[in-house]
Amino acid sequence: MSLYVDRRGHGPIPLVLLHGWAMHGGVLAPLVEALENQCTMYVVDLPGHGRSRNCGLPLEPHVCAAAIAKLTPPALWLGWSLGGTIALTAALELPRQVRGLAMLCATPKFVRDAGWPHGSDAQLVHQLASDLETDYHATIERFLALEAMGSADPRGELRHLRELVFTHGEPDLRVLQEGIRILESSDRRAALPDLAVRSAWISGRRDRLVPPQAMAWSASQCGGQYTEIPQAGHAPFFGHADAVAQALQPLLAPLSLEQAR
Repeated sequence: MSLYVDRRGHGPIPLVLLHGWAMHGGVLAPLVEALENQCTMYVVDLPGHGRSRNCGLPLEPHVCAAAIAKLTPPALWLGWSLGGTIALTAALELPRQVRGLAMLCATPKFVRDAGWPHGSDAQLVHQLASDLETDYHATIERFLALEAMGSADPRGELRHLRELVFTHGEPDLRVLQEGIRILESSDRRAALPDLAVRSAWISGRRDRLVPPQAMAWSASQCGGQYTEIPQAGHAPFFGHADAVAQALQPLLAPLSLEQAR
């Protein structure tokens, strides 16, 4: 079984959208709606998630990037949260396929350590990994609560995430564990100066998982555009989809000009 890719929108600019851990492409629906006249979007369900639950691929950034590239045209790639790790990998390794990179509440290194003060607590990530083994549903619930924390309407956002997470079946435990390992170990900070494509780094000021400082620093390392959405948390496409779409315009405008020629 291949990866599931849902083609949406009817605009001239191709855009690949990648969701975060334990979710599926449907979570990005508000952003898809905001961009449907400007972009043709390829909304991916990552391996083990949603309608790609049984595709058999590992949730490994290099593997995912290559598989998605085979199923989509050269495009702007947007990755939210864990999906940003895959989008960044594709931009670094497949620059002919990735015409621009948008990192939405996504960072080159997720876990905080002595040399990286802008990450999440390593013990929190380790505990999520341990809890998956004993209480699968409660672990996902905890992570959803962390995603909603800090938003203008955390209860409403959590309720929405709960409704969405199992819409297309439960995510595969194997890839959830792989995802936690990626969050624990991935570090692409040193590669940022080598990024050859235009980039936009979009954060929520109230994000409690990916601090805005991590996004601002990352943008500075690669000459990217940094935008902070004041009232947003970790999932700014809920309630702030228009602001996210506006923050993407520095990437979309040059592609619009190319399409018009």
